[in-house]
Amino acid sequence: MKQKIVTRSIAAAVTAAVLGLGGLHFHGTEAAHAQAPLAASAVSTAPIAALPDFADLAARVGPAVVNISGVENMKPAAFQQQPGLSPDDPFSEFFRHFQMPQQQQAQPTRGIGSGFIVSPDGVILTNAHVVNNASEVTVKLTDRREFRAKVIGTDPQSDIAVLKIDAKNLPTVRLGSAKNLRPGEWVVAIGSPYGFENTVTSGIVSATSRALPDGTSVPFIQTDVAVNPGNSGGPLFNLKGEVVGVNSQIYSRTGGYQGLSFAIPIDTAVFVKDQLVQYGKVTRGKLGVAVQEVSQGLARSFGMDKATGALVSTVEKGSAAEKAGLKPGDVVLKVDGAPVASSLDLSNRIGAMKPGSRAALEIWRNGKPQDLNVVLGEQTPQKVASAGGNADLSSAKLGVAVRPLTPDERKQVGVESGVLVEQAAGHAAEAGIREGDIIVSVNGKAVKSAADLNAAVHAGSKTLALLVQREDARIFVPVDIG
Repeated sequence: MKQKIVTRSIAAAVTAAVLGLGGLHFHGTEAAHAQAPLAASAVSTAPIAALPDFADLAARVGPAVVNISGVENMKPAAFQQQPGLSPDDPFSEFFRHFQMPQQQQAQPTRGIGSGFIVSPDGVILTNAHVVNNASEVTVKLTDRREFRAKVIGTDPQSDIAVLKIDAKNLPTVRLGSAKNLRPGEWVVAIGSPYGFENTVTSGIVSATSRALPDGTSVPFIQTDVAVNPGNSGGPLFNLKGEVVGVNSQIYSRTGGYQGLSFAIPIDTAVFVKDQLVQYGKVTRGKLGVAVQEVSQGLARSFGMDKATGALVSTVEKGSAAEKAGLKPGDVVLKVDGAPVASSLDLSNRIGAMKPGSRAALEIWRNGKPQDLNVVLGEQTPQKVASAGGNADLSSAKLGVAVRPLTPDERKQVGVESGVLVEQAAGHAAEAGIREGDIIVSVNGKAVKSAADLNAAVHAGSKTLALLVQREDARIFVPVDIG
C-alpha cells in the first residue's frame, strides 16, 4: 500500500492537459414516467433545500484573490571532474571549458501559489512555504496587472506570510472568523491550482480544530473542497463571502486532490499578520510543558467524570509551568476561566498570549480541581525531555517484565527513577506498552523499582495510568487490568 502523506499544496509550475468529457444523454424519460406514475401519497411535502449558488460570491470576492509566483535562484552546478583525470592534467582544463555554458549558471526554479488582499494599499496574506527562499516574488491581479512584492515577514510555525505591493485602491476581502464554523457548512476556495488563476471550488467543512502529524500546533479546518498544487495561500470563504481560512495543505497519496484539504483558521492568520506588520516577528506565550489527550481510560484512572482537558506529561526545568507548580499527571481544565477541550486547544490558547502575561489555570490533581497562576515565558522551538535502555520481577497482572535502571542509564535518559520494560504481554501489550519503554510512575506515584510497580498494580485500581518515557517523549498510557 502506498504511504499516505500530508503534502504542501504549493508546487512548481506544471504543464497540464485539459480533458474534455462529453455529457450524458438520457432518452425516453416521458415514457418511463408514463409507465410508472408516482402515487400521490409517495410525494414528499417536505421543502427541498436548494444548493447554494456561488456565482455572485465568486464575482464579488474574486478580484481580491491574487496569483503569486516566486523565483529561487539555485547555486551554479559545480564542475564535474572527469573520471581518471588529475586536476593537474592538461586535459582537465580542456574538459572544463568544453562543458555547456548553462551548466555554470544559476538555474532558477519557479513556484506558483495564491494569496488574497487584506488592505487597499496592497497588504497580502499567503502561505510561508509559497515564498520561502524566493529571491523574487511577483503578484498578478485578475485585471492582469503585475507587481513585484516585498516579503514583510514569514512565520514557519503557522505557515503564514505577509506580502506588500506598491498599489492603491485595491479590492479587498472581508475577514470573518473560524470560531463558529460547523462540520457540514458550505465553504468556497478560490486560487490558482496548477496556474489556472481564479479557479473556484466548493465543498463542506469536514472537521474543525484538526491536529496534523506535522508537529505544528495549528488547529486546521478540514474540508472536502478541491485544493491542488497552486491553491496554497488562497482564501477559504463562507457563504457570507467572509474569509474563514487560508488553504495550506492536502492529504494525498498522489500529491493531487483526494477529498482531504486543510486550511489555517483566519483567526490564526490575522494574529500572525498583525505581529509581522508591527514587529517583524511573531512572539508567543510559553508554558513549558508537553501535553497529550485525555482518553476515557485515563479520565477514569484520574477520577474524572469525562475525558476533557490537556494532560501534562512533561514539565521543562526552569519553565513557567515548573515555577507555577505544574506537575506531570496534572490535567489542565481551564485557562482564564475558559474550558480547555484538548491538548491542541491548550497550545493555541497559551500561544496566543503575550510572553510575560499572567494566566489563571484550573487543573485536576489527586482527584479534585485546583487553581494555579502562571507567568508565561516566550515560546522557542519546542523540545521535549530527553530519553535513552536481568528482569527481577514479572507482573502477571499487568503483563510486563521489568528491571531497574542503572545509574548510568538514569543519567543518560534524564530520569530520577523508573524501570525498563524488557517484555510486554497481556494487558500492557494491548494498551501499547512495548519493550524499551521506561515506566516512570503509576497513577501519579513514582516507580523506583520493580517492587514499586508490583505494589501499584495490586493497589486495587482497575485502570492504571502509566507515565512512560519512550525515546524523546513522555506519554501517559491507560492500562485496564480490571
